Amino acid sequence: MSEGETLAADLALLQRPLIDVRAPIEYAAGALPGAINLPLMDDDERREVGIRYRHQGQASAVELGNRLVSGECREARLEAWERAIAVRPDSVLYCFRGGMRSQISQRWLAERGHVLPRIRGGWKAMRNRLLETLETRSDGPLLLVAGLTGCAKTALVNSLSSGIDLEGHARHKGSAFGQHPLAGPSQIDFEHGLTLDLLSRPRARVVEDESQRIGRLAIPATFWQAMKHAPCVRVEMPLEWRLEQIRKDYIEDLAALYHGHYGPQLGEVLFRKQLSGALGRLGKRLGSERQGRLQAAQQRAFEAQRLGDLQAHDSWLAPLLREYYDPMYRHQIESQSRPTLHVGSWAACREAVLAWERDHGVERTGA
Repeated sequence: MSEGETLAADLALLQRPLIDVRAPIEYAAGALPGAINLPLMDDDERREVGIRYRHQGQASAVELGNRLVSGECREARLEAWERAIAVRPDSVLYCFRGGMRSQISQRWLAERGHVLPRIRGGWKAMRNRLLETLETRSDGPLLLVAGLTGCAKTALVNSLSSGIDLEGHARHKGSAFGQHPLAGPSQIDFEHGLTLDLLSRPRARVVEDESQRIGRLAIPATFWQAMKHAPCVRVEMPLEWRLEQIRKDYIEDLAALYHGHYGPQLGEVLFRKQLSGALGRLGKRLGSERQGRLQAAQQRAFEAQRLGDLQAHDSWLAPLLREYYDPMYRHQIESQSRPTLHVGSWAACREAVLAWERDHGVERTGA
């Protein structure tokens, strides 16, 4: 391998360790899956160099960049790259278009005896490959799992070898109450994660019935079009069963996530803030009288939960389902014209989905 080697943009490179030398703000907006960010320039340096480039041209911008990233700063960046390379010597570099920043990083490393390749065309070329793959893998048989809130649709999807958990990729449960304690991925990272999942699954896939937006993220247009025309199974379970699922997902598990990330005291404050804020955001749709009644019940439930009584949350969850979510979702279901292959219990719908998988050549890998 010689200094300056470039590798053509190919999804096989995602199997190798990747070093993203772009600025942190670029990395946060969307990176290649699995890449670590060890930037050549930080955000402020990149901004200054960009201004210089626009006003005085490339040569002047390069001179400024060399001056900004020099001495101890340059040494610190090199040492960070060397630490990563010591763990994974088969690493590959990339910047935005495989141009100056990755070339400079590559040259500096070569001067220290580390000869690494860089991706020709950089992030942009790899992004194009991923989008092309998303486009081509969005076709093929698709089945939706529909049902009212609390019907454990995500659990059904995740029990299947062909199941793709869109909410898991979005790190959001889809409703106003479904925000994860950690920030979700960027739109670009969401698309990249979905693309890799599509590549790893059979051509026939099962997903939960969703609106096009999951939280602040949008399901990619091509895949969304496939979902709009896909048949479904519809899970129907009694209110009491659904409340038990909701208590586990939105109360017990969500509280554990907040406590785990932020500690018991701050985690509890943020957990309550999330649920009370979500209920507050429904004010226009619920009406002030009903919202006030549910908010009072919710606050009483928080205190009961502190004493170990999770079921106290049913006092606001049950009317919220009966009076708001269930009528809204039933209206949506009635307005849709998609074919429905089966309507029944969770277990019966799962059997119907397994039969659909068999009909489409999907091998069963789990119980």
